[in-house]
Amino acid sequence: MITGINLTHLLVISICSAVGIFILGYFIRKYAAERKVKIAEVRARELTQVAVKEAENIRREAKLEAKDLLYKTRAEFERETKETRQRLFSLEKRLMQKEENIDRKVDILDKKERSVQGRERNISFREKQLETKNNELRHLIEEEKQRLQRVSSLTAEQAKQILLERMERETRLDGAAMIKRVEEEAKESADKKSREIISLAIQRCAADHTIESTVSVVSLPSDEMKGRIIGREGRNIRALEIATGIDVVVDDTPEAVTLSGFDLVKREIARTALERLITDGRIHPARIEEVVAKVKQEMEATIREEGKRAAFDAGVHRLHPEEIKLLGRLKYRTSFGQNVLQHSKEVAYLLGVMASELGLDFVLARRVGLLHDLGKAVDHEVEGTHAKIGAELAKKYGESTVVVNAIAAHHQDVETESLLAVLVQAADAISATRPGARRETLESYVKRLEKLESIADSFKGVEKAYAIQAGREVRVIVQPNKINDAEATILAREIRKKVEEGLEYPGQIKVTVIRETRVIEYAK
Repeated sequence: MITGINLTHLLVISICSAVGIFILGYFIRKYAAERKVKIAEVRARELTQVAVKEAENIRREAKLEAKDLLYKTRAEFERETKETRQRLFSLEKRLMQKEENIDRKVDILDKKERSVQGRERNISFREKQLETKNNELRHLIEEEKQRLQRVSSLTAEQAKQILLERMERETRLDGAAMIKRVEEEAKESADKKSREIISLAIQRCAADHTIESTVSVVSLPSDEMKGRIIGREGRNIRALEIATGIDVVVDDTPEAVTLSGFDLVKREIARTALERLITDGRIHPARIEEVVAKVKQEMEATIREEGKRAAFDAGVHRLHPEEIKLLGRLKYRTSFGQNVLQHSKEVAYLLGVMASELGLDFVLARRVGLLHDLGKAVDHEVEGTHAKIGAELAKKYGESTVVVNAIAAHHQDVETESLLAVLVQAADAISATRPGARRETLESYVKRLEKLESIADSFKGVEKAYAIQAGREVRVIVQPNKINDAEATILAREIRKKVEEGLEYPGQIKVTVIRETRVIEYAK
């Protein structure tokens, strides 16, 4: 019994406790919720106030921006309005000027119209006078004809025949003069066109100067190396000269040795070998022979690569391997100081441009230009001119007859058989005679100028002769009381012939004869 009552009490207490806890939790949650609501309301009011302030700031900024934009728009509108007013003012001024000009022109036209009307009246009056005079003239001509027939005992038909024969002779003379004038104009136009083509070719061929000397200088790390190069009793230097065929000059030049020789291949081998020996440090006859032999093998490969590169640069393909090798050797060949391989590429470029302008085969022209000096690669080993040797080599390696003839004729040794053979002569002269292309000693240069002036001075009536433009032109001043205009023309031709016979020169020399008459009076 007691146990049942305790259980009941416990159950009631538990229920009451649960109800109390529930009620307490309810009020706690309600209080917490109301507090959160109040906090949220406070936060909302703060956010609202911030938003209102930001909106007010934005509104103020927008108002300022609008005012600024309005000000800029107004300024732009005023500026455009001002410019428009200025343009309208200038247009109005121009229109007024044109109106004034039109008024003046109308006045002038009115005056001219009145003048023309007066002239028409005069013309009609003169026409009547002319008609009267023409009638009188015809009457007089008929009378003169009758008199002439009586005096000359010739009929009108006979006189007409004589007149026709005389007119025929005059017409033939006029026709001959016209033909001569047309020929001269054709020559002038052809000369002008050829100059344009050559000028275009020169402009489009931007080649470097390729002057080379006959010596090479090898730098040394110190002057002590000179003694090692010479060796005991000169055995090292003798071994190097025998192995390479090049003179080794050891002088007072600090930290340098000079290699002298005309064969650029041998000189390049000597230079490379000496630089390797200096770097290696072991310099004795056996080592010199070993290094020189190795450099010679490498030089063969280098020559082939240079030939291939030259053919590729010039756009020439399908060359015989021996032709490529000969082209590579031209890199180590000079003519008056000009590198022959570079000269051959220049001629190929120039000839290609000229052929294109004349509608010829561009590829064939490049081939002719590149191979035209092929004989110079072996002309020191084979008897004959380099043009003849080159033509024989080209024929041997399967080149066409056009290429063979162009090579053989590029120095006028044989007759030309194609236009390319003529053009290669021009391209060769351009490349060889352009300023800086070739080297000439001062002594020979001065002698050539003096010889040129002495040739011109040797003619009678010449007052003074001057060689100008590096000897490419001679200007001859003659005495006007001894040489007239016709004799000046003959003198220029005679000087040209004597220069061609007695002087050797690259390219051409222009002979200009100047005849000047001066009349001087003094007013006192």
